[in-house]
Amino acid sequence: MSDRILALVYAPETEALSYPPDCPFKTQRASATRRQLLNAGLLGAPHLCEVRPQPASRAQLERIHTPRYLDLLQRAARGELTAEGLHAGLGGPDTPVFRDLWDYACWACGAGLTAAEIILQGRAHIAFNLHGGFHHAHPEHAGGFCYLNDVALACDFLAAAGRRVMALDLDAHHGDGVQAIFYQRSDVLTVSLHESGSTLYPGTGFEQELGEGPGFGYNVNVPLPAGTYDAAFLKAYQTIVPSLLEAFRPEVLVVELGMDILAGDPLTHLQMTNNVVLEIARHLRQTGLPLLVCGGGGYQFEPTVRGWALAWRTLAGEEGDDAWAFGLGGAMMSTLDWVGGWRDPERPVPDELRNRVEPELARTLETLRRIHPLLQARSAR
Repeated sequence: MSDRILALVYAPETEALSYPPDCPFKTQRASATRRQLLNAGLLGAPHLCEVRPQPASRAQLERIHTPRYLDLLQRAARGELTAEGLHAGLGGPDTPVFRDLWDYACWACGAGLTAAEIILQGRAHIAFNLHGGFHHAHPEHAGGFCYLNDVALACDFLAAAGRRVMALDLDAHHGDGVQAIFYQRSDVLTVSLHESGSTLYPGTGFEQELGEGPGFGYNVNVPLPAGTYDAAFLKAYQTIVPSLLEAFRPEVLVVELGMDILAGDPLTHLQMTNNVVLEIARHLRQTGLPLLVCGGGGYQFEPTVRGWALAWRTLAGEEGDDAWAFGLGGAMMSTLDWVGGWRDPERPVPDELRNRVEPELARTLETLRRIHPLLQARSAR
């Protein structure tokens, strides 16, 4: 049990909003996770509260996105897809145009801003925005199911309030939009552990991308080999993240917990279980830093919900026997797809996979230690 206040920032208005039926991004993951937390008694107590956001305003969105792009986005949501809109990335296979596009994106951004605000006000130590994680959106370009960048908006809001912000992206995909927005800034350290751009969209996020101008040295990428499993990921995390925390000394962490890192995700090629999620959440809690956590990817519905519920439970300091956590089957979806607790069973790692992943990851970590200014400074001590 913890006396730290955890706030779930949740907009029930989003329950009526969705992407097209054939799109793998399911907005309903947020409401399903909330139901799990309620059913498990992990929401509703004074220290496990729920906060209602407001949608982001046009003025707030213009902190990150250009007015021209916002105009194109609003027109597209009304069914007016122009050549300019297509040039801005709208209407592609991973950026479908649909009626709820603008409204959902504004709610996701508003939830992120609300999460940042209650952290600044001291109303919560940890705020979880299940609606967020749209890290591929650029100031004037959509991509990867992302239209408005709630992650960057929240980071910018916190930085404008004078906080040193570390944006830690643990989604399987590289957060190219967040990187681009802060690439020339030193007040937000952007860190991404993701499947290598050599094998996964958006094809960016390599070690040599260090930032530019005032932002040089404030961007860190840890590309992971396809097939990365629990122990390999945790080695990368433990090698890089604590060192960056010590070198940069952030005052608040903004963390994207994408569940597309989990084995079996149809869009990615990693081989992790949600035991990694538990270990990460445990470490984040132990830092003692204020946390703004957002969702992100995850294209297997039930594993994504279990992963986020497990993260919330761990951040709450509930580390008891997992057997009490009833399954998602009957409780959530009237199926018997999952009858165990929230934690995944361990996955065996074939020697062939281990022998391929370990040397590649070791080379990546050595490169980062050699070329990155923050990691060089840490090594020199």
